[in-house]
Amino acid sequence: MAKEKEDSSLKQIIAVCKRRGFVYPGSEIYGGLSNTFDYGPYGIEVLNNLKRLWWEYFVHRREDVVGIDSSLMLNPTVWQASGHVSNFSDPLIDCKSCKTRLRVDQFLDEKMGANFSVGKSLAEMQEALHKEKFPCPNCGSLDSFTEARQFNLMFKTSYGASEKESFDVYLRPETAQGIFINFKNVYTTCRQKIPFGIAQIGKSFRNEIMARQFVFRTREFEQMEMEFFCEPGTQKEWFKTWVDYCMMWLTDILGIQKNNLKLRDHAKEELSFYSEATSDIEYKFPFGWGELWGIASRTDYDLSQHEKFSGQDLKYIDQTNNKKYIPYVIEPALGLNRLFLAIISDAYEEEKLEDGEMRTVLRFAPRVAPIKIAVFPLMKKDGLGEKAKEIYHNLMQHWNAEYDEGGAIGKRYRRQDEIGTPFCVTVDYDTLQDNTVTIRERDSMKQERIFISQLKTYFMDKIV
Repeated sequence: MAKEKEDSSLKQIIAVCKRRGFVYPGSEIYGGLSNTFDYGPYGIEVLNNLKRLWWEYFVHRREDVVGIDSSLMLNPTVWQASGHVSNFSDPLIDCKSCKTRLRVDQFLDEKMGANFSVGKSLAEMQEALHKEKFPCPNCGSLDSFTEARQFNLMFKTSYGASEKESFDVYLRPETAQGIFINFKNVYTTCRQKIPFGIAQIGKSFRNEIMARQFVFRTREFEQMEMEFFCEPGTQKEWFKTWVDYCMMWLTDILGIQKNNLKLRDHAKEELSFYSEATSDIEYKFPFGWGELWGIASRTDYDLSQHEKFSGQDLKYIDQTNNKKYIPYVIEPALGLNRLFLAIISDAYEEEKLEDGEMRTVLRFAPRVAPIKIAVFPLMKKDGLGEKAKEIYHNLMQHWNAEYDEGGAIGKRYRRQDEIGTPFCVTVDYDTLQDNTVTIRERDSMKQERIFISQLKTYFMDKIV
């Protein structure tokens, strides 16, 4: 029953995202393309607000972080040095009957219990699969799976003007390596001193075996990632600092409910080969707890590997203390699309009003909401429309506002509730007499009357 409720909740969120222009299925008029999505007019506003807030708090408001934008395609040797060519893979099985493709570790975790596959080799997972003889979840065939094998997740493409001259390159599976290979460029040209971080927002691509759960796991996604370089021996302190800072940003800046977040430290057998410690900030999505933000202590692995493979000296020179060393790195890596889904899930509510009517509302924090203010004329005639547009044009100089004159005022309120607009301004006949308007607040639905001349000050205090 709980599972049905979770599935229903996700379906409702997907429906409102499509209905109100947040997210559309990719290539929809051509029958779609599996696991691709287009962000509509309101969706892109939320994404841009999240990116702006992340950049503000992780770069602009800090003295110790700068930003870059690295290429989507890198020299293929980068991925050999980073370990992605040999290690960036998932265990794969196929159903011989219906050809359904599954990740064997996730499949076993669902059947045998959470974390059943953690620390198990491919052979051990294969043995468990044969022993239990689970049916295919798609067609029900018994014991019809292929042998488990590793499947590399990187997208490969050709680079070159002609087929004869081209060679294979990969679309980046993460933004981190573009930061590492530019470490020396940044610290020399920008005169950065350890400890400092390099931040980046950009697209990454992973050929996921089981892309699913709306925009939670997609093959094309956007990351907000930062590599913080510190002196060896100080990494544990910085690791805790960044875990706390990331959690603060989610709750205090974005307004995500604390009871929907938890911190999970990785067990030793879960750690990536380059990591000495990793903590995930997880969110309680409609389908259950899932990773939202990973904070990893990556040691000096990446810079050491790139120094080895490139033949370049990537050591940091501490002139104050007369030291030369390869820095350790703390990496807070956040998926923007997962954050978008968490924000929508956290804000979504179906509320029963006193008159028995139901309303769907997205309770975004004002700084996250796609539209901050909606302006309505009570009627289009008698000069109300002209006055409302005048107010709208003034407000849109400061905030992303929307003008709406179609339909009953109640329906316009409900539409803005579903978009998540925190404030609506209504122009009526009294406005023409006394220059006052009605402001309606989304969450409480309370209304108050203020002078038009006070609107800017009023909203500057409310929308921060």
